[in-house]
Amino acid sequence: MLSRLVPGYARAGDVDDSGRDLSPALLRYRVMAYVVGIGLATLVFVGVPLQYGTGLPELDAVVGPIHGFFYIVYLLAAVDLARRARCTLLQMAAMIGAGFVPLLAFVIERRVTKRLGAGRRRASADVVPHSSGR
Repeated sequence: MLSRLVPGYARAGDVDDSGRDLSPALLRYRVMAYVVGIGLATLVFVGVPLQYGTGLPELDAVVGPIHGFFYIVYLLAAVDLARRARCTLLQMAAMIGAGFVPLLAFVIERRVTKRLGAGRRRASADVVPHSSGR
């Protein structure tokens, strides 16, 4: 009853999970993980050395705010996917934290995709095609 009143709250058996499709949310998350991962890697491995090594802060001044904007969009995509996939708090924290550590976004994205993809394949393997009795 409560799951009908409060969106996002569900107990086992309240909702039929066999038909839920995570593909759009997973695609949004994957795209944003790559965008944020590339932006953070550029910022940390190119922008910061240029700023402090050569005194050229231009790349850092451009890429920093762009990464910040895309990180907010990434957060929304990660929280949306975590809610839809019913991830644990630790899994969601790993997804959110991946935007802070260079190159970690790629690792976490791969793990999330593998975990959710395995669940999709397992659910589709449970469906047995009906054969005609000829």
